Amino acid sequence: MEEFYEPSSEFLCKVVRGEIPLSGSEFAQQNLQLLIAHMSDSDTSNRDWATLLLAGQDIDTAEVREALLAATRDEDACVRAEALLGLAERDPILALPLVESELERHEVGYGTFQAAHAIASPTLLNGLRRWCGRGGAPWIDDEINDAIAACEAATDRRG
Repeated sequence: MEEFYEPSSEFLCKVVRGEIPLSGSEFAQQNLQLLIAHMSDSDTSNRDWATLLLAGQDIDTAEVREALLAATRDEDACVRAEALLGLAERDPILALPLVESELERHEVGYGTFQAAHAIASPTLLNGLRRWCGRGGAPWIDDEINDAIAACEAATDRRG
């Protein structure tokens, strides 16, 4: 059985469990600031989880976008992928060239394929096709295929 992957930060573990609010009060705003600070942590598990948690929030401010944009330059593919997904859901036009570049890398995280699916641009097809059958797991290959289908459907609509 696979072990559950958790961040090393107790604060982040509490956010994961829903014990710490990130919006709706001054206290929550301070928590959001701490979450964003964890995106620069030296521990990859903390950066990964903080980016995932921020990307998944229904908060769309300049500060959130800037934090996600900064995380797209992280050394870890999973962190970059979570950031790309968060950006793609907030601003597909901003995210598009970043996803195009990411698909050309040697290592790509799952969230990159989710971001490509969300953006659904024909310009992503070549990069996605490069990854066909190379996801490393059936569920990743399924996401790659779904992203390709979404991009092809966008081509058909523009055609």
